[in-house]
Amino acid sequence: MDKSLIRNFSIIAHIDHGKSTLADRILQFTGTISERNFHDQILDDMDLERERGITIKASAVRINYKSNDGNTYVLNLIDTPGHVDFTYEVSKSIGACEGALLVVDAVQGVEAQTVANLYLAMEHNLVIIPVINKIDLANAQIDRVRHEISGILGLDNLDIILASAKQGIGTAEILEAIVKMVPAPSGEVTNPLQALIFDSRFDAYKGVVILLRLMNGKIRKGMKIQMMSSKSFYEVQEVGIFNPAQEQIEELSCGEVGYITCNIRDAREISIGDTVTDAELPAQAPLAGYKKVQPMVFSGIYPANSADFQALKEAIEKLRLSDASLLYEPEKSVSLGMGFRCGFLGLLHMEIVQERLEREFDLNLVVTTPSVIYKIKMKNGELVDIDNPLKLPVLADVDEAKEPYVRAFIITPKERIGNILELSESRRGQYVSTEYLDENRAKIVYDLPLSEIIVDFYDRIKSVTRGYGSLDYELLDYRRTQVVKLDILINGEVYDAFSSLIYKDKAYVKGRAIIEKLKETIPRHLFQIILQAAVGGQIIARETIKAVGKNVTAKCYGGDITRKRKLWEKQKEGKKRMKQFGKIEIPQEAFFAALKA
Repeated sequence: MDKSLIRNFSIIAHIDHGKSTLADRILQFTGTISERNFHDQILDDMDLERERGITIKASAVRINYKSNDGNTYVLNLIDTPGHVDFTYEVSKSIGACEGALLVVDAVQGVEAQTVANLYLAMEHNLVIIPVINKIDLANAQIDRVRHEISGILGLDNLDIILASAKQGIGTAEILEAIVKMVPAPSGEVTNPLQALIFDSRFDAYKGVVILLRLMNGKIRKGMKIQMMSSKSFYEVQEVGIFNPAQEQIEELSCGEVGYITCNIRDAREISIGDTVTDAELPAQAPLAGYKKVQPMVFSGIYPANSADFQALKEAIEKLRLSDASLLYEPEKSVSLGMGFRCGFLGLLHMEIVQERLEREFDLNLVVTTPSVIYKIKMKNGELVDIDNPLKLPVLADVDEAKEPYVRAFIITPKERIGNILELSESRRGQYVSTEYLDENRAKIVYDLPLSEIIVDFYDRIKSVTRGYGSLDYELLDYRRTQVVKLDILINGEVYDAFSSLIYKDKAYVKGRAIIEKLKETIPRHLFQIILQAAVGGQIIARETIKAVGKNVTAKCYGGDITRKRKLWEKQKEGKKRMKQFGKIEIPQEAFFAALKA
């Protein structure tokens, strides 16, 4: 294929600004998908993506487009997520492209994640094509948004395309801009094969499906290949493209995007960011991969039935194929048995992973309270990283503890600045600056402890700004803190699934909130249940779930009172024994309630 007629581009935007809808219109306009097979969010192939209306996984599709200049171009579109938790997916997509459509909502304007994704694209020297979407809405503010985009990119207003993905307005102009502005891929077909693995997924029949962007050379069926980081060799069983369904072809050449299969059954053999080369004529050096992903949030995932541990292990290995940002290692809990300690990019990422494991692999799971990494310096000079409450050393042996801080960029309507300042101060935030983007909106910058924002900070911003606020953050440094382990006791026994690491001054409020939520969600049993919150062996809060009453004297009528007393004493002895041996049922809702407390 003539690589001068190839264009590789992605669509970047803040969440809910219309990326998936624009991708739908492009596929319809170019006839890539027939009306019969079309449905909304065609590239979002997970039920979870369509239900939540968000893109979770980057996806690739090949489009044939006949331009006004008479040439037929091959456009490789790589759709990207917009939520702050899935920045890693965005960076993978951008690494396989030469250009990007920057989509901005005509009502919402430039938001925090728009700017973050834009800077990511500019770091990779991508050509940026700005698009203002949703211009058909009655409350669209096109001039204001034009001014915002021009300020960020330093562009003339005339260079910005106006579109409505829902109505199909501006689709032709966008495609022509891609053809004219995005450069053709570099590299040569005659060079030794260099292909970047930017994604992978698991197929029950074909094994691991590897998604590639060819930078040099070509790849065909039957060819012997080598993974440059693992030094492992394979034979290519199938070569193909996404159209958007998988379609087999003879070969992929320099500049193209597609997939290969090599009958690989072990998910751990593939590394995202690795370079594929010819086994017989290898390249001199691998391509620049992706920077190592840094998990922000850690939590334990356990099977509700301990017999399902092996099934959970296999499920996580397969899920890791399509989600390279998920890190995990085995761990054991006294109360929950064998499970995995997992690292996530954020709380939404954690929720998505849990739902995918439960839906796609038919598992029933228990997820523990999320935590961040604390750096602990011991009195003997030893430095340890703690991401699990069970690993926290005795405080008497600790010299100092440090927790991660992030620099948070919050964009909010001007009239909601006070609410944002109040919220940030309540989360131990340190004010940095306020910048007015225009007469209606401001960008507020705060340094915040990561532990304070991982659970509900984003939701609270949306709440106090009536949906118009947005958040982006980047890891800053580690700062000194006072961290303690908060334990939850049920009938005098520590239930380590509810244990968490927390800032000392917030331990009482958090402990009180958790046991109140547990009291609401744990059903009453035939015996009394005592819930307690403790720090360092000291009880700081207590609640009691009363026993279900049973009227054992209902059958007694009249007669001596001693008869009733005998039955009451017998019942009391039975309840003591039941409390000693009885198993407390804790529903899944109790874990969610403790998480959100």
